[in-house]
Amino acid sequence: MHMLYDSDAFVVVHLQANAPAEGEPEPDIARHGFEIVDKRHNREVYLDGSWADAFQRQIKAWQEDTPTQEEVEETLERYAELAQTPLVMH
Repeated sequence: MHMLYDSDAFVVVHLQANAPAEGEPEPDIARHGFEIVDKRHNREVYLDGSWADAFQRQIKAWQEDTPTQEEVEETLERYAELAQTPLVMH
């Protein structure tokens, strides 16, 4: 788990696929994903599969052309609209 972004409004965490245990075969597809937490509305969304791939491309674009915080937050807001899971603290 690697925190990519943390602001007053959002947290973004990259969850990477676990390496297989010794003696286990490599999976055909290494799974990874991104969790986006909308702090303002106490919701979270987990992106995997094609959604994670699209978000990974967005991150690469940000690395090439550094965005403003407003641009990052606008993009995260669009992804956060997918959030249906209320955030529950344990």
